[in-house]
Amino acid sequence: MQRLAFLGGWAATYILLASASSSAGEPAAPPDAAKQAVTDLRQADDDYAYQGEYAGCVCEPRCGWIWTGLQVIARGSGRFDGVLYRGGLPGSGWDRHTRQMLAGNLHNGVLVLNAEDGWSVIADGHVASVYSQDARRRGNLTRQQRVSPTLGAAPPPSAVVLFDGTSADQFHNAPMTDDGLLQVGGTTKLPVHDFRLHLEFRLPYMPHATGQARGNSGVYIQQRYEVQILDSFGLEGVANECGGLYRQQAPDVNMCLPPLVWQTYDIWFTAARFDDEGHKLANARITVLHNGVPIHNNREIVAKTGAGKPESAELLPILLQNHGNPVHFRNIWIVLEPEATKAAPCYQPARCPRLRKLLCRLRCRRR
Repeated sequence: MQRLAFLGGWAATYILLASASSSAGEPAAPPDAAKQAVTDLRQADDDYAYQGEYAGCVCEPRCGWIWTGLQVIARGSGRFDGVLYRGGLPGSGWDRHTRQMLAGNLHNGVLVLNAEDGWSVIADGHVASVYSQDARRRGNLTRQQRVSPTLGAAPPPSAVVLFDGTSADQFHNAPMTDDGLLQVGGTTKLPVHDFRLHLEFRLPYMPHATGQARGNSGVYIQQRYEVQILDSFGLEGVANECGGLYRQQAPDVNMCLPPLVWQTYDIWFTAARFDDEGHKLANARITVLHNGVPIHNNREIVAKTGAGKPESAELLPILLQNHGNPVHFRNIWIVLEPEATKAAPCYQPARCPRLRKLLCRLRCRRR
């Protein structure tokens, strides 16, 4: 606690309160809190205003000014986790290696997060100030509202519009909400082979839920291969989290945005090939953009995922998995073969770390 003397004023007071709160134990969650799901922003609790993304320059000892991203994740009843990313937010400068974990609580409108190495973050929902182990303020991060560059993408002339908010006629067993959104559980009437798919989804706000119980759904291609949908905002990004090929392949980067924000999947899929006797000749392949960022690049899918149907030459539809959480969809369209694979993108590897670090420092100098 000696380091608090360097801060003075309100900052020292709130870090002291955070430490005292942690020693007193975590707030109790209300009954059945993990099952509560908010789908309307107007019904979100006070914690939601602090959850989100921040970015700005942080002066690291012996390294100078480094562009830094921060994701703040609500855990319910005033509890929060945080992740600092060197280089910027995921998909926007992060070096894909350096993550610093934090945890803390909300006190009288100020959020205090602490890391095990002594670094701290104090946030008011608009600006997050970063403090080092010696209690010096090292920089301010401002609130960010990222929007997928493919959000609202219009279907090309060759596309089949699966859902535009007016009717769910292209699906079996797909109810709509009163405000024209598609709910989980439907399968396309159209079986698919090779295709390009655009889909927009919105995760519910479930701060007390964890793991697979937090905004779970999935895009089950041919009812065999699942591109997972999950509230994985701020998590590591493994194979059973958002963007993962379920239990088979993690996304290259976790591009999940906070819940109640519209997100996009753009998927290019090449079906597995079989001979006349039903023997597989080639694995299925997939390219996925999550919020405009490539997370799978012409990747082989070596087998069915999870509870998917067995692989075969039979063409099956796309399932929007019902896992008991109110995930919603809109603006879904598909381009079928042969046009589908002609425009499949191919992405180059990420820039070298030295160049990324240089660009990061130049960005800070401009501010």
